[in-house]
Amino acid sequence: MEADVTQGRWISPEAGRTTVAEWAEQWFSAAESGWKPKTRHTYRSVLDRLVLAHLGRVQLAALRPIAVNKWVGTLSERLSPSQVRQAYRLLSQIMAAAVDNGMIPSSPCRRPRLPRIPEADPRILTVEQVGRITAHCTLGDRVLVLLLAYAGLRIGEALPLRRRHIDISGGRIVVAEAVSELPGGPVIDTPKSHQRRELAVPAFVLQLVREHFAALPDEPDAFAFPGRRKHTAERQQSYHGFRRRFNRAVTAAGLDGVTPHDLRATHASWVADTHGVLLAARRLGHANASVTTRHYARPVDGRDAEVARHLDKIGRARSGTQRARKARKVEE
Repeated sequence: MEADVTQGRWISPEAGRTTVAEWAEQWFSAAESGWKPKTRHTYRSVLDRLVLAHLGRVQLAALRPIAVNKWVGTLSERLSPSQVRQAYRLLSQIMAAAVDNGMIPSSPCRRPRLPRIPEADPRILTVEQVGRITAHCTLGDRVLVLLLAYAGLRIGEALPLRRRHIDISGGRIVVAEAVSELPGGPVIDTPKSHQRRELAVPAFVLQLVREHFAALPDEPDAFAFPGRRKHTAERQQSYHGFRRRFNRAVTAAGLDGVTPHDLRATHASWVADTHGVLLAARRLGHANASVTTRHYARPVDGRDAEVARHLDKIGRARSGTQRARKARKVEE
């Protein structure tokens, strides 16, 4: 014990007797000020339902890796892989903070076998398919769909746009806010990762925005997509209302299973195909281009066949050159 004290490794036994629930509440209270409302709500729910309900009464010093592994296995039997991983990441953060604050000497979260999340490719649409969807939308919804497909906005970034965020004459749009749907109602905050960005928007989209704005209040702070009923006109329209209309338009267009988020992935693929993944990442607001390629950008249909034809062309040209050289050698 004296050696541990001398080397700064000594842990008070009283600290280890603190329960997981007691320490988790201290950690949550200290950390929540830096989180977005949606993150705060999600963490609170996961903490109560999946962490404290199972491990809350266990003392920090008594929580062993084998108990964490058993807990992960129990959750895996009834929850999706993403929910299990989310719960484990949260517990891991709480235990790491306990180590940093001298509550326990080491974390019991030591890389258990987590369930794998199946990779699902996003639906990448063609320009013609996006046009078929917008053909069945009212003007306001048509503008909204086109901003998702031709500017790569998240739906939560598009819904709270205000008139001052869209510069029609300058051809640019500013993404400065995002809305999250929470049990207590929608909350407007900064975009994901607090990233404010400006995007150039195609002229034909801006022309439709101009037509759409003609029927809205001419005020800088007026929402570009206000609530559709009189008593909701002073706030942004709800995601659920738009989603119902979007689903009807998708069905009317002869498509199936398309989501608003697929339009963001579609934009990423279009831009990556023509101008590279780095520009696609910047337009989507990703700090790392690997996120864009892993979750959004996909090869545009037909490009793989084009690659094969190009390789065939250069292969034939090389073979022809070799045959010509052999023919000259024979003549010589």
